[in-house]
Amino acid sequence: MNEAEAKKRIETLTAELKQHNYLYYVLAQPSISDYEFDMMLEELQRLEKKFPQFADPDSPTQKVGGDITKEFKTIKHRHRMMSLGNTYNEEDLREFDERVRKGLGSDNFEYVCELKFDGFAISLNYQNGVLIQALTRGDGVQGDDVTTNIKTIKTLPTRLKGDFPADLEMRGEVFMHRAAFEKMNADREAEGLPGFANPRNSAAGTIKMQESSEVAKRPLDLFLYTLIADGKEYRAHYENLQKAASWGFPVSSYSKKCSSFEEVMDFIHHWDKHRHDLSFDIDGVVIKVNNCDQQDELGFTAKTPRWAISYKFKAETATTILETVTYQVGRTGAITPVANLKPVKLAGTTVKRASLYNEDQINKLDLRLGDTVFVEKGGEIIPKVTGVDLSKRNPDSAHLVYAQHCPECGTPLIRREGEAQHYCPNDSGCNPQVRGKVVHFIGRKAMNIDSIGAETVELLFDQGLISNYADLYYLKYEDLIRLDRMADKSVRNLLEGIEKSKQVPFERVLFALGIRMVGETVAKKLAKKFRTIDALQAASMDELIAVDEIGSKIAEQVLAFFMDERNLAIIQKLKDAGLRFEMEEGSGPVSNVLDGKSFLVSGVFSSFSRDELKASIEANGGRNVSGVSSKLDYLIAGDKMGPEKLKKAESLGIKIINEEEYIAMLSGTGLPSGAPAGHKGVTQQGSLFE
Repeated sequence: MNEAEAKKRIETLTAELKQHNYLYYVLAQPSISDYEFDMMLEELQRLEKKFPQFADPDSPTQKVGGDITKEFKTIKHRHRMMSLGNTYNEEDLREFDERVRKGLGSDNFEYVCELKFDGFAISLNYQNGVLIQALTRGDGVQGDDVTTNIKTIKTLPTRLKGDFPADLEMRGEVFMHRAAFEKMNADREAEGLPGFANPRNSAAGTIKMQESSEVAKRPLDLFLYTLIADGKEYRAHYENLQKAASWGFPVSSYSKKCSSFEEVMDFIHHWDKHRHDLSFDIDGVVIKVNNCDQQDELGFTAKTPRWAISYKFKAETATTILETVTYQVGRTGAITPVANLKPVKLAGTTVKRASLYNEDQINKLDLRLGDTVFVEKGGEIIPKVTGVDLSKRNPDSAHLVYAQHCPECGTPLIRREGEAQHYCPNDSGCNPQVRGKVVHFIGRKAMNIDSIGAETVELLFDQGLISNYADLYYLKYEDLIRLDRMADKSVRNLLEGIEKSKQVPFERVLFALGIRMVGETVAKKLAKKFRTIDALQAASMDELIAVDEIGSKIAEQVLAFFMDERNLAIIQKLKDAGLRFEMEEGSGPVSNVLDGKSFLVSGVFSSFSRDELKASIEANGGRNVSGVSSKLDYLIAGDKMGPEKLKKAESLGIKIINEEEYIAMLSGTGLPSGAPAGHKGVTQQGSLFE
């Protein structure tokens, strides 16, 4: 084959494989067999190797991934990523339209209506037409660098074509088409793996996976809907989208430019009725003023742009038959009743199951088998039973009797006073609890063993290599290398991740143990008070409840945990493995300038992440609380803070401060008076609102 023939064949194979990739991975509608696809891909790889000068930078051979990300770097966004306020009624939209007209002093403007994709927000930075960085939304100020994973998406160009600007940022949404999601779940179930809950959560979880080769196997797609670039030539939003499409970006074809409010409403009504005709999920429509100069003129309120708004569709309701009720067991032993329904179409998907939450909810609804029930998707994601059509009830039907024994291990269930859920107390012998504890143990906020996922945990249990989380530290290379899907690199990464976790500080180890009611904050308080696991184990009820915000119920759970000889044996194994069970020297408070003061952190901040701000409060002797009450000393208010919290704090006379005033407190320049206007809006050009 000469060079001309090779060039033509590479171009043909590249174009055909891109289309087949899209049909197979994105739409789950393959038009050729896997064997035919593999043969074409192998041919392209051979030709690209022999004639590299003709290889497309965006070739399908470059979309297979392979890199492993041990941790995602957190990077500050060049332009803050913010959200729109939502409305569910047309009257709010009319008021928005009136405000726009009044703000511009003119009727001479256009709107752009876009579908509101139910996915995962992403920001992409291109330099000279080459993708150099992809960041998640994060807290809006900073996000995680997921560039390696994003590059595996079949429809995303890593190199642009045409007259693109040298410095370009695109914002959009990563999602999965419903058919592709359902096929992925069917394949997982055929392999004995658990299915995913919904396309949106699956897309979000996939983007944060450690191995890009695994990400490449997932059917991700994306739409891009915001362009940020310098220059007056980019001053109309709708036209920007058309330019972005010409450069190779996947842009939705369903956006529409509207010259009147009536056209906007027609667009909304059409897609409210036809949203399930789409291959992907949407949960509303976004309306934006088209002209960017007019956007600048309208500006921003403290939290939202005056030139855009989001209209969300109301949840849909369907009726179907309640056939049976089954019970699921969670990591802590909590029992969740599940309604098994006669399949019914709802919000574009077939619903077969719905949560019933607890016994009180079942009694409140007075549910009986065979009832015709109303089912709704809360937030278009989680189905729930909301009522019973009593006119269709069989008069001979009997009340549901709640489960008395654990469906997994047969242990009699208990329900503690003042709690809504039943529990299985067999935490060391009930399979879902034992495995769930390991999944919790390896989690990011616990031991952060990112080289192990839930699927690997299942595999290790099934092969008899572990029976609790302490066993992870005694795994051997020779045992792991024999397992399916475990190559040399994967095994070494897994063992390296386990070894690295031995450096995790005591407060996170304590949280990882999974003591019931001991969450991240409680674990931190107990660790700081008692300093070592041995001191905590020896603590009495009185000593435990003397710790700030540790009540009798939490204290009872801590005492019960350390009274169980099996837990003590596991802790000893963890000690022998080298985990940290005491606070490090110098881990005490930085200062006591905030001693005795309580703080509630709400909103998004520019100088801190929320976690950093909370850590700073504790390091300087202050106390974090979770809600507004008369006992609260300071509310630190940031962008996007909940209006109800602000309103309640004002009504109680709580001091409301911003982050600059908080920093002044740390410097010792005195406590602020607390005027209730502490947070500031963001007004820079180019921010994303969605």
